[in-house]
Amino acid sequence: MDGGGEDASKVIHVKFVTKLDSPFQVPSSSVVIPSNVTRLGLSSIVNSLLTLEKHEAFDFLIDGELIRMSLEQFLLAKGISAERTLEIEYIRAVAPRKEEKPSLHDDWVSAVDGSSSRFILTGCYDGLGRIWSSPESCTHILEGHSGAISSIAFVNSEATAAKDRTLRLFKVDTAESGDPTTRVGAYKILRGHKASVASVAAQKYGSKICSGSWDCTINLWDTDEATSELSVAGKRRKGNNQAEETQLEGEADTSFVGHTQCVSSVVWPEHDVIYSCSWDHSVRRWDVPTGKESLNLFCGKALNTVDVGGEGSALVAGGGSDPILRVWDPRKPGTSAPVFQFASHASWISACKWHKSSCFHLVSASYDGKIMLWDLRTAWPLSVIDTHKDKVLCADWWKGDSVVSGGADSNLRISSGISIS
Repeated sequence: MDGGGEDASKVIHVKFVTKLDSPFQVPSSSVVIPSNVTRLGLSSIVNSLLTLEKHEAFDFLIDGELIRMSLEQFLLAKGISAERTLEIEYIRAVAPRKEEKPSLHDDWVSAVDGSSSRFILTGCYDGLGRIWSSPESCTHILEGHSGAISSIAFVNSEATAAKDRTLRLFKVDTAESGDPTTRVGAYKILRGHKASVASVAAQKYGSKICSGSWDCTINLWDTDEATSELSVAGKRRKGNNQAEETQLEGEADTSFVGHTQCVSSVVWPEHDVIYSCSWDHSVRRWDVPTGKESLNLFCGKALNTVDVGGEGSALVAGGGSDPILRVWDPRKPGTSAPVFQFASHASWISACKWHKSSCFHLVSASYDGKIMLWDLRTAWPLSVIDTHKDKVLCADWWKGDSVVSGGADSNLRISSGISIS
């Protein structure tokens, strides 16, 4: 059996298994392979056993752990005997198979949201939000902010947060888009923060949003038009048909106080639970009904980003003012030490996001200009995306098989064809 040029002085009997459907299933019989074969060599062997028209990249696991060294080194490190027939599981490699054309903005792309399969939301330093139906196809522009947009989210409506201390809510019919791009004004402005708004997140099930600010607070807001909104006298906007429409203002329902520095990122993973991170070096969990803090994880570094996912949607990932992506498990009492640390970036981490349908996979973005795809089963990145020409400021998953990202090169980029199994 050809091992892709590997030294065959020592051999191991292996059986390849997979959960993949046809045509990715090899014969069930065992084969003999070189002991010092690497992942690339294993992939070549599996491809030689298959009858595919095009070469496919694979990753490999033994006892649920990904192989990221030679097979011989892996067995030695894990204390696994090579005297028996080894069962090696293979999966499609987690890496982009296509890079879409970049979508150029007028300034830095500071925020991106891929939670809708129908479109992508971006926020830009030019103060405008944008809706993209596909690469290079901007269907709507969300206008009104007087400062750079720092965060954007999709809820019942689009929500933006900006350095002008406000949040704005937009109603957009994405099924209707004309040529040229439709410009949309906010139907509601949310005021109350005393400094720039750094982050906005939508309640998982409900009509509320939360925001984190440089004023060290977290505010909760209601997006429902029927609740305690005030029509602002003399403040009206014109739609594309030039008809005047009343613009509403809203105040925060409540504020959570506890952080002592900028609240740089918020997420709302459960109906009554919000997580936040801050430049005060902490990740905190908040009970929404009471407004009380129920968890405080000290990191030792100023934090830029936090997300919740993984096994049981309970793991907390965060990154900030060093190159290390950290993952905590709050279910383990008495310790604030991370259960995983990934240290392949070369600069500050700007964003991290868990994959919605996998308990192993997450993506990170960094000021080093790189995006990395991670699997908790190995300490090395599965893939490094380096298509940006400057700092990467934001990243998210889209449609389950793509990563969308924005950066200081003023581009939205889409890396697609990522197989998550």
